[in-house]
Amino acid sequence: MADATLGRLAGQVHRVCRRERESGAMPFATLLDPRRVEHQIEELGGKVRRCLLSPLVTFFAFLGQVVSADQSCRQAVADILAWLGPRQGELPSGEDGPYCKARRRLPQELPQQLARRVGAELVERVGPGKLLGGRAIKVIDGTVISMPDTPANQAAYPQSRSQKAGVGFPLMRLVAVLSLYSGACLAAAGAAWRGKQTGETALLRTLLESFASGDVALGDCAFCSYWQIALFLPRGVDCLFRMHQRRTVDFRKGRRLGREDHVVRWVKPARPEWMEQQLYEALPPELEIREVRVHVSAPGFRVRVLVLATTLLDPVLYPRAELARAFRARWEAEVDLRSIKAAMRMDVLRCKSPEMVERELWMHLLAYNLVRTLTSRAANEAGMEPRQVSFTAGMQFLRSFAPIIAMLEPEAAQRMEQLLLEVIARHVVGDRPNRYEPRAVKRRAKPHPLLNEPRARARKRMLPAH
Repeated sequence: MADATLGRLAGQVHRVCRRERESGAMPFATLLDPRRVEHQIEELGGKVRRCLLSPLVTFFAFLGQVVSADQSCRQAVADILAWLGPRQGELPSGEDGPYCKARRRLPQELPQQLARRVGAELVERVGPGKLLGGRAIKVIDGTVISMPDTPANQAAYPQSRSQKAGVGFPLMRLVAVLSLYSGACLAAAGAAWRGKQTGETALLRTLLESFASGDVALGDCAFCSYWQIALFLPRGVDCLFRMHQRRTVDFRKGRRLGREDHVVRWVKPARPEWMEQQLYEALPPELEIREVRVHVSAPGFRVRVLVLATTLLDPVLYPRAELARAFRARWEAEVDLRSIKAAMRMDVLRCKSPEMVERELWMHLLAYNLVRTLTSRAANEAGMEPRQVSFTAGMQFLRSFAPIIAMLEPEAAQRMEQLLLEVIARHVVGDRPNRYEPRAVKRRAKPHPLLNEPRARARKRMLPAH
């Protein structure tokens, strides 16, 4: 393309960007101010370049890409060209190579810092909810994510040992901290699926800074250990976990608070290999832990009896029924991760290098928090709680409305944004307590055999013998 033509296009892009920054009508700009993104890029040492694929245009294209029904780079380039609209002169060819290079030039920490801040702002805006006396409850949960089978990804995120080389895919273990009331993702840490210090508890230890004094950490039995609770308590963070299956519970011992409800002392075990001696000596020799047995009477549930371990020792402030309701609400985090992985298709990432995989992961989490912000606004204007509005509906309507809002003048864009909130608020999540379904699928899989060897070897076998 001629330099003069490229110069005209670059000027047009920045005139459009300037107008959209002023009007707030750039795609996603109603949820994330472009001026804030520019400032963050400059803080991280990036340059806000004046070119066709400037960092600002690239960032918002990447953000739209992760929520698009077609998450390919070609579709992202098509969205950029469609957003620019018909221009005089020759348009770029639409190849995705320049866009992919522009994505790599974005600061590595940019999506992570924005995702954390957007999540924290959402929590501050909607508050903590009413459970456990209105304390902020943060749910810890883990999952596994797949990615393209490239040598670089395999080196950083090895595949499962149960799969043959060249057959499986690289796997990332992810641990996320989510707000129970708002659903915001506040922090996350990823690591290889296997190896030393890659387990969920090890990743959680890297996320302790995301908990503040007065918070309640809520998680399943994987996080119920002396060490995890002892690391939380000095921060003023209480814990509510399901009891680990290897720990023996005897309600005949300890200080009795009620039927199948008592306080016992956990003695500090021997120092594990990962812990430094100085930290080990600083931890208390004993912990007071309240153990509560909960009976599940609802039909269809797999678990009939479970034991909870908590540092919320006061039975008046925190009755056992309230503890049971809070732990049952932990399922909301499972639904949140399902929303990110299934609705946003984060279960299989697309990038072919570990650096871009990390950027793509945090772009998904940033987009998730922005959609949560949108649905919470819709719920607030309709007089509902944040989780009463469908996340999937919010994402679907945002996909359809954002490109149109971006093309409107400020007054029309504001009216369209208000319509968007009203439409989203109509899609209320069904209140179906004690619902249960069989853990099975009805749709039959296609009868294709599984690939049990590298694809190159399988293709070679198909060639006729000479």
